[in-house]
Amino acid sequence: MLIIGIAGGTGSGKTTVVQQIMNELPQAEVGIISQDSYYKENNNLSFDERALINFDHPRAIDFDLLREHLTELKSGNTINQPVYSFVTHNRTEDTIITHPRKVMIVEGILILANPELRDMFDIKIYVHADSDERLIRRLKRDIAERGRDMTEVLNRYQHTLKPMHEQFIEPTKAFADIIIPNDKYNTVAIDVVRAVINQRIL
Repeated sequence: MLIIGIAGGTGSGKTTVVQQIMNELPQAEVGIISQDSYYKENNNLSFDERALINFDHPRAIDFDLLREHLTELKSGNTINQPVYSFVTHNRTEDTIITHPRKVMIVEGILILANPELRDMFDIKIYVHADSDERLIRRLKRDIAERGRDMTEVLNRYQHTLKPMHEQFIEPTKAFADIIIPNDKYNTVAIDVVRAVINQRIL
């Protein structure tokens, strides 16, 4: 199994890059795991307490479970991937049955910040985007998909997202094998990654 880690700041366009990489690849051979599914369970906290959690700090992620699930997949076993709700700030009762594939793509802002998880990746990718562009994308997404208002999103960006990005996410660029600028010029990098994957699954 080839495991690819795709990191980058909030709104950098990781999901777009994942979709570009998967274009023209046989879907049955490629699976995706999102770091967002692995935020820690917070059943012991009230909604108001959960809303105050710093979700951009590595301690918010259940890296142990994520590593355990990747190990299981690599061993050829099926996993029950958790489902996280950004509306309730907690895991739901649902899970996603995820089968092992020849290629597993793991994407998330903090996946290169955990040394043990980082060591599991055969290819490490960092998606880079301008900070203004990332903020605009984050604003649009959180208002449209997560029921936030503009003031809330901007406050969170200024007091949490930006400092966490500078402290924990941007430095992980140093661990990347490939840095992809998320703009119209990234086609060569995408083609290189796709060629490596094709080599492994043919």
